[in-house]
Amino acid sequence: MFDNKKILILGLARSGYEAAKFLKTKNAEIIITDLKEDTEKIKELELLGIKCIITDKQEEILDETFDCVVKNPGVPIDAPLIKKAERINIPVVNEVEVAHTYLPKDVKVIGITGSNGKTTTTTIIYEILKKAGLKVHLGGNIGIPACKLIENIKEGDYLVIELSSHQLHDFKNFKTDISVLTNLTETHLEHFYTYDAYIKAKKKIFNNHTNTDLTIINLNNQESLNLTSFIKSSKLFFSSKEEKGDCYIKNNKIYYKEEIILSLSDIKIKGIHNYENIMAAILAVKEFNISTEIINEVLKEFPGVEHRIEYVKSLNNRHVYNDSKSTNILATQTALLSFDAPTILLLGGVDRNQDFEELLPYLKNTKKIIAYGDAKNKVKIFAAKHYIPCEIEETLELSVYNAYESSEENDVILLSPAAASWDQFKDYEERGKEFKKIVHTLK
Repeated sequence: MFDNKKILILGLARSGYEAAKFLKTKNAEIIITDLKEDTEKIKELELLGIKCIITDKQEEILDETFDCVVKNPGVPIDAPLIKKAERINIPVVNEVEVAHTYLPKDVKVIGITGSNGKTTTTTIIYEILKKAGLKVHLGGNIGIPACKLIENIKEGDYLVIELSSHQLHDFKNFKTDISVLTNLTETHLEHFYTYDAYIKAKKKIFNNHTNTDLTIINLNNQESLNLTSFIKSSKLFFSSKEEKGDCYIKNNKIYYKEEIILSLSDIKIKGIHNYENIMAAILAVKEFNISTEIINEVLKEFPGVEHRIEYVKSLNNRHVYNDSKSTNILATQTALLSFDAPTILLLGGVDRNQDFEELLPYLKNTKKIIAYGDAKNKVKIFAAKHYIPCEIEETLELSVYNAYESSEENDVILLSPAAASWDQFKDYEERGKEFKKIVHTLK
């Protein structure tokens, strides 16, 4: 427990801010530090008796008098303060670990991770359990810090939580009852440096599992199968490519065991990736005896997740989609597979050593690429090598204008950057919202 402890919180973003407020209710002595000032948050925290320090020498704050460090997920794993904590044997955790410590008894925890599909799968599970009348809470990487939820979670409730590799990296005692692994691919190397380190972080979603716990795995993703081959959990599998596993597609219908759940034509969100997310969610909720009727009701109306192949509008018979959440190659591959129409692709952002060559087999319908952001020249070189028309723009706004002016009737205009947003935006959400705002100005 963190009661009456001296705690240093590294990072003033959402999770650090909520952890500070929550831990203050546990009579902890809290100091929070960040590189950038957030006047409104600082004023509120200081009124609660929390000391806020804005400095680029954060490691100088830490000494042996602290009991632990709570690290925001976005803070580099080799930040000077984190390295110092390791040297002087002060444990480093994150706010999800903090919240988990205070969960009431018998709360069912469903954790979802994966390189892609986490948010959609998490949301579908939550919506089905809510529709079934269960007392369910939604949080984690989906944008709601667990520490903000904890005071409302009661004994016997359900917690559906999306977990990023950044969060999983700092887990110690956290445990789920059900762990869902959507898929694995090489990503976030700018944070973890090696794929092995990234995989090691993902594996922590199975921490403390026994054979009474459950893991749900993509049968078609070999990396996921490799990672889970030695875990102790019971396992269920879903497959979009063959009639195998516990949930699968046959004759354009989704089956659970041998029961038809619904037809693919009844599902609003399209694409194999979404069908895989749906099957993972079905396996999770069926563990709680949720009826097929309730599952049907939710899936037939579910519109998808904001910023993930999100329909924005049709303008003069051009169809615009916001896929800002695609921050890696696999996610953009998935988005490209969702369309058969001629596509103008907006590609670029932070260069994270991604290999754009991996997009080539998926570009058969792409008539033009608009490259922008830090990676624009790298994208241009790739496109030129394969004779794909490509133009460079400095900003997302100019890219949208170029794409629209270049488009013809029945074209798809797709923002699917295959890159992080930090060169020009705070996060992918800000990028996606700006994209939609620009699109709505087009005439």
